[in-house]
Amino acid sequence: MSDFLKAIVLGTIQGLTEFLPISSSAHLRIFPELFGWGDPGAAFTAVIQIGTELAVLIYFRHDIWRIGKAWLLSLFKPEWRGQFDARMGWFIIIGSLPIVVLGVLLKDVIEEDFRNLWIVGTTLVVMGIVLGLADRFSSDDREIKQITLKDAVLMGVAQAMALIPGVSRSGATISMGRVLGFEREAATRYAFLLAIPAVVGAGLFELKEIPGGGNSYGWGPTLVATVVSFLVGYAAIAWLLRYVSTNSYTPFVIYRVLLGTATLILLATGVLSA
Repeated sequence: MSDFLKAIVLGTIQGLTEFLPISSSAHLRIFPELFGWGDPGAAFTAVIQIGTELAVLIYFRHDIWRIGKAWLLSLFKPEWRGQFDARMGWFIIIGSLPIVVLGVLLKDVIEEDFRNLWIVGTTLVVMGIVLGLADRFSSDDREIKQITLKDAVLMGVAQAMALIPGVSRSGATISMGRVLGFEREAATRYAFLLAIPAVVGAGLFELKEIPGGGNSYGWGPTLVATVVSFLVGYAAIAWLLRYVSTNSYTPFVIYRVLLGTATLILLATGVLSA
């Protein structure tokens, strides 16, 4: 199969899995191995995520514009500093710091050790169970407008755990949000907004690796995968927000546990190599 066809498949996988709490990076690590394509590399994974974050920027453009405008005005006009949107701007910035700092400090570990499939399979199972418990026992009585600085820091720390493939950026943030008592749609919406600086920043940071050893594909296939991930991801956002307004995360929990367990079994039997 040509690199461009592989890119379409991988871009579709990225778009389908980025916003669901099932870890897109785990899927981009496991399925290429199953297909016999090898690890596409951390740089490829980071860059094509820009496509799905572009989908977030467009889908939430009104929210992002409102938050960005209020935050910027609050820097110069004291009367804006008490507004929720201005505070939300700070919450997103502060909540992004843990994953940015750890991402820079642990870059080599993330790109090598953390991509071991034994780790990926284990985190899929463990964090799936965490998501299930958090969703099941949450009080479910807080709206997004009730978020505090403490909540932003805790959800930012949770998001940083997604530097390990298999954790899931949205899954970790949503799990913490549910533990803190936020309703499903509020936790999911905030997880999408919080991911924007981290994902776009990581993608831009890894651009320099595309022509080199950090990426199994060249610029052409990587751009194709990015475009496909944007188109598929946009549809996935709309579907997930509608779904969580009336349903639990249980199907995703079951899927994570099954995929993680299957990955560990395939590793143990020698079908996959770590």
